[in-house]
Amino acid sequence: MQFIPDTDAAQLAEMQAAGLRWTVGHAYEHSPFYRQRLDKAGIRPDDVRGLDDLRHLPFCDAKDLQAGYPFPLLSVPTEDVVRIHASSGTTGKRKVLCYTRQDIDDWVNMFARCYALAGLTPSDRVQIAVGYGLWTAGAGFQLGCERFGAMAVPLGPANTDMHCEMMVDLQTTVFCATASMALLMAEELHRRDLISRIKVKKIILGAERHSDAMRRRIKDLLGVEHIFDIYGLTELYGPGTGLDCAEHRGIHYWADHFILEILDPNTLQPVPPGVPGEMVVTTLRKQAAPLIRYRTHDVSRLLPGPCPCGVGFPLHDRVLGRTDDMFIYRAVNIYPGQIDDVLSRIPGLGSEYQIHLHHREDGRDIMTLKVERASNADSGQDKELAEAVAGEIRRRIMVRSQVDILDYAALPRTERKSKRVFDHRETVSSFLDQSSVS
Repeated sequence: MQFIPDTDAAQLAEMQAAGLRWTVGHAYEHSPFYRQRLDKAGIRPDDVRGLDDLRHLPFCDAKDLQAGYPFPLLSVPTEDVVRIHASSGTTGKRKVLCYTRQDIDDWVNMFARCYALAGLTPSDRVQIAVGYGLWTAGAGFQLGCERFGAMAVPLGPANTDMHCEMMVDLQTTVFCATASMALLMAEELHRRDLISRIKVKKIILGAERHSDAMRRRIKDLLGVEHIFDIYGLTELYGPGTGLDCAEHRGIHYWADHFILEILDPNTLQPVPPGVPGEMVVTTLRKQAAPLIRYRTHDVSRLLPGPCPCGVGFPLHDRVLGRTDDMFIYRAVNIYPGQIDDVLSRIPGLGSEYQIHLHHREDGRDIMTLKVERASNADSGQDKELAEAVAGEIRRRIMVRSQVDILDYAALPRTERKSKRVFDHRETVSSFLDQSSVS
């Protein structure tokens, strides 16, 4: 497959070992932050000989990026930096990442691989509805499309009128967006009776975790052949570091550019393949801001075994949640993805929901789920639907909940990421004080 090199596990291991040695040496020699962190751990570059030595290296985290603002982890002279991108921080300062020309080229090539893995051809017309500017999303989707050789239609998260117009007039074949934006567009195209006039066959979703129910709803409304999930984060170049293939078994990640560990978020020890844990990444070629055991706080799992598609790159699952979007309800750690999974299995429900947490005067917490009814469902079944949802939540997550069934489209739609959890309690416990991912 063009853009995607043939490789196997042994070749990848050799590349990763060489890349790890280079990264540690480069970071130690050129980054005061990494030199200090490695010296404190008693590690010098010569101590890193192979992949088994990865476990001895210290971690870094978002707080290290914010502490090093405005150019955290910088490991090259500033005159070698050709671009910066940033993502939102939690303390008022954005996480700014620097890129050299090689970093940009590597990122763009990885993104072109994603388009190839999705089965695009140069005749495709790719309408891009993700954010531009400081964010990595728009630049990544567009430059990857241009490197691949398809036609880019770079609208960004513009208004639905413009997206509908361009989709009809340009006969767009691929739509790239957040899941919330894709659902909004699917419903809007139906409302305007434009489905018969568009040619979209594939959708690539990024930047937002989404449920199987939402994917099915978008696919049913638009009649597309495939919906692909793309992975990435600003610290690790941006979107384009992996994509699920047409088999949709998991996300092939570009292991010749970074090492992925899945660790228990409390013990920071590896978990077996198939067991969820925190994604921790180490880059192999990144020059301006290399990552050494960077804790992403995304939760996923490694998927063992070869993929039927024949691509030799390994697989991780779609992002199941984040250690920092997990909430604690009656001493149980819950991820929104667990709620997604329950709702996706119950017929008669739509894809949109909200989780509201309240603290009662008697000291007990209450969780209320507001869930939309499916567009073709009978409101006379609302009581049975609510009981089914509450029962499944109780059976599978082991907590009690109140369930309100709402009319279809009662919850707000957005061009960006949907907010799912509304915690109205006065205090929220720290994840680090609780048990590990189950």
